[in-house]
Amino acid sequence: MKEQVYDLQSVAESSASERASFIRRTYAHLAVAILGFIAIEYYLVNSPFAAELASSMMGGMNWLIVLGLFMGVSYIANKLAASQISQQMQYLGLALFVVAEAIVFLPLLYIATFHAGDGIIGTAGLMTLLLVGGITATVFITKKDFSFMGSILSIGGFVALGFIICSMVFGFSLGLIFASVMVVFAAGSVLYSTSNVMHQYRTDQHVAAALSLFASVALLFFYILQVLMSRIGLGND
Repeated sequence: MKEQVYDLQSVAESSASERASFIRRTYAHLAVAILGFIAIEYYLVNSPFAAELASSMMGGMNWLIVLGLFMGVSYIANKLAASQISQQMQYLGLALFVVAEAIVFLPLLYIATFHAGDGIIGTAGLMTLLLVGGITATVFITKKDFSFMGSILSIGGFVALGFIICSMVFGFSLGLIFASVMVVFAAGSVLYSTSNVMHQYRTDQHVAAALSLFASVALLFFYILQVLMSRIGLGND
């Protein structure tokens, strides 16, 4: 396959019009990814096999396997989204990640839909939207580069994963405090990803940028919903 030649200019070095076009394309793809996630999740949660699948994913050490598979798929999806082979491969990476994310969310959203009462998912979604909007406005107004947070978030991610694995192996609940800390971590991830949209990507990498933003927004929504559910005794640890 013939490799497609891409513009190597970074967003930070591009003209104002090119930068504005990149940002519009990135957030348009983010919106499509979120709508696709909602559609897939709605189908999964209301499917006849939803209860059995959600239960099997959470049974025993199965959740650890699910997380391992998700990490593998995420790695592949990110590689595809950043691919220079073709734009079709980039879209394949984004679609693959959205589907994988929807599957991982199934147990939590199934419980939230049928056991947590009306409105909790909408409340979590609105809180996520408001927080993401505030973070985005902060980055766009200040124009600061938060790329230095990458190493901090990487270390924090490994620490969080360690706690999650230990909770499965030793059978203890992570609880409200962990979920609250992860909300802060996810907000930091949104800040980092949004900053990268402004400063780190090339002007042809709008699909990869949208995937990074979607992953951060989804993580934030996941743990905000966890916090709300933990407060009524239904946290999914």
